[in-house]
Amino acid sequence: MRLKDRVALITGGGSGIGRATALLFAREGAKVVVADLAAKNAKAVAKEVRAAGGAATPVAGDVTSPKDAEAMVKAAVSAYGRLQVLVNSAGISARQAPPGAPHEVVWDKVIGVNLKGTYLVSWYAVTEIAKAGGGAIVNLGSIMSLVAYPLGVQVWGGAMTGFNPYNPSKGAVLQLTRNMAVHFAKQNIRVNCICPGFVVSPLTEKLLNDPEANKALTEKHPIGRLGTPEDIANAALFLASDESAFMTGAPLIVDGGYTAV
Repeated sequence: MRLKDRVALITGGGSGIGRATALLFAREGAKVVVADLAAKNAKAVAKEVRAAGGAATPVAGDVTSPKDAEAMVKAAVSAYGRLQVLVNSAGISARQAPPGAPHEVVWDKVIGVNLKGTYLVSWYAVTEIAKAGGGAIVNLGSIMSLVAYPLGVQVWGGAMTGFNPYNPSKGAVLQLTRNMAVHFAKQNIRVNCICPGFVVSPLTEKLLNDPEANKALTEKHPIGRLGTPEDIANAALFLASDESAFMTGAPLIVDGGYTAV
């Protein structure tokens, strides 16, 4: 088992990539803390883990709240005595904003969850991971950490697409990753960033329900399909395990060839 007896906190663990990561980590021997804004989702995934013979603790909270972010880390230490792995999977896109919300409200919400949420949970986790002798932090960026949204795909707001907050939020997550990696390396904490292509998940559901958008985006992935949550969970497992012991501060692109074109 690649994560035997390690304690992992996974934000956004109640659905999509976070859920797939929690289930995979548990199968690989980790004790997982499933954190999610929706308590019922966190509980459901923890129940899945336990039903399969793994160890899991659910915790509800908002990653943009310092109090909740700290509570997620404390939940891991309280349940299992330590924390060694953090996966910052909680995230949203502009498509999850309330219909008709002012553009500034959408901007603040997306930047808040994707960037501030990654920062806050990491802020509290670093101390505990260092106490445990080191470990790994895996941040969820995106191919949009590296490139712009393609022309002709109306991802949000029509003509406002050039101001979509998702790209800046994920670009900043990659830069945060690099900075954390450099400064926490001496504490034996590795920090890397997965940059997924378009993945079939609740985050992309509204977009992919549009047949034209779905077709256009699928065609932009040379491998011929969109990603699955499990594709990204496998990458997270690699970065959380000792197999990536000489990797830190790196973007790991898992995009079916999207950025190679």
